[in-house]
Amino acid sequence: MRLGTDDFENAIKMTRTAKNEIDELRRQIRHHDRKYYVEASPEISDLDYDRLMQRLTSLEEAHPELVTPDSPTQRIGDQPVDHLTQFEHAIPMLSIENTYDEESLRQFGLRTDELLEGAKAEWVVELKIDGVAASVIYENGLLVRAATRGDGRVGDDITHNIRTVQDVPLRLLTDDPPELLEVRGEVYMRKDDFLKLNEAQAAKGEKIFANPRNAAAG
Repeated sequence: MRLGTDDFENAIKMTRTAKNEIDELRRQIRHHDRKYYVEASPEISDLDYDRLMQRLTSLEEAHPELVTPDSPTQRIGDQPVDHLTQFEHAIPMLSIENTYDEESLRQFGLRTDELLEGAKAEWVVELKIDGVAASVIYENGLLVRAATRGDGRVGDDITHNIRTVQDVPLRLLTDDPPELLEVRGEVYMRKDDFLKLNEAQAAKGEKIFANPRNAAAG
């Protein structure tokens, strides 16, 4: 079977169209990444952002020759912030995938069952806390380091910030602490605390935060 001239030209046109859309999607996503993760001033909802990312992913899957190493689909998480000291994770911090339709969730369950090779899966469903992923490191029971996820390999050193979180002990309450312990979780702000913060910001004529997640990040 041979490819005719018309088919070849149509294929080139489709690829060019896809490339133009991919370039525009990457530009938009990079812009919103900076507004969300670095400036803590989001311009679109999480749902709209995810739709941009899903469209880019589907186009790149259809045109793998257009995938580039710097595409937003090729990184794990947020970019480290320039003015903070960077910290390299011993083990990469991965992000959680999301979905907005039941069929995708069902397929995830089926894939999980296959990986278990006959073992019965038990599922736990809980509300997602939207905050800032953080790694807190203890050596011999003493808090020595805390870092954001960053791009999954390198994050920002936020030890000075994490020490202000009352829920995080500066020393483990045990007489026999492990030599090394890394705890990974989510730093978040309660809605009532968020409202109080914005009231205080408004009273001082300062910046109002968009939502609790961005207030925690900022």
